[in-house]
Amino acid sequence: MTDPEPELYWDSTYAIVVSLMDLFPSLRPVDVGLEELLRLVESLPGFRDDPDMVTEQFLLDILTVWFEEATQL
Repeated sequence: MTDPEPELYWDSTYAIVVSLMDLFPSLRPVDVGLEELLRLVESLPGFRDDPDMVTEQFLLDILTVWFEEATQL
């Protein structure tokens, strides 16, 4: 039995980053622009938030945490 996928919202920064790293392990955050990140997040299983609610700050926060997590490995 697998764990159900978490519901993701724009402010679920760390959970979004974990999902991105799991689903797109070859992507590096330094190579992802904000528009691509927007598409990636909206395509994540479990993403439930309103796409119109996104702000540049949400996307920048996700990129920052993703970079921090990716460079720890």
